[in-house]
Amino acid sequence: MARLKERYQSEITPLMQEKFAYKSVMEIPKFEKVVINIGLGEAVVNTKVLDSAVEELTLISGQKPVITKAKRSIAGFKLREGMPIGAKVTLRGKKMYEFIDKMVNVVLPRVRDFRGVSPKSFDGRGNYSLGLREQLIFPEIDYDKVDKVRGMEVVFVTTAKTDEEGRELLRLSGMPFSKD
Repeated sequence: MARLKERYQSEITPLMQEKFAYKSVMEIPKFEKVVINIGLGEAVVNTKVLDSAVEELTLISGQKPVITKAKRSIAGFKLREGMPIGAKVTLRGKKMYEFIDKMVNVVLPRVRDFRGVSPKSFDGRGNYSLGLREQLIFPEIDYDKVDKVRGMEVVFVTTAKTDEEGRELLRLSGMPFSKD
């Protein structure tokens, strides 16, 4: 599964250096980390929801998630500061490259009516955010054991300085961007 890292060093690096005319190999953007986040608003009422989300995130990432807590109280949502409202995982190194490879080659092709990911979801600094509507597209998730379909956000953090550099890094890594 670490094919992407090998491809990065042999194919992607020379292409990026040629396209953006980097003077040093150290200037070439690379992946820093991948953050997978599940927000659980219903955890305010039912804390058992958090356990199943943590279990699913562990299966998807191969790493134990951290439970995120509310930063401030919001009376309209019956939310108090410090209440658990989500879970997140930060992947780096080998696990990160394996996840990116799995995301591009296995998960995204399983999305219904898939026409590519939006090329507009960059943050201005070369990082890319991708929202997924259901966890069922991951092969590790057993359909029969899912209590509720949940969405998640996947953020690809790169060392790129511009969106164009980040987009090219993701494109060369196999990310299927839509044509619009």
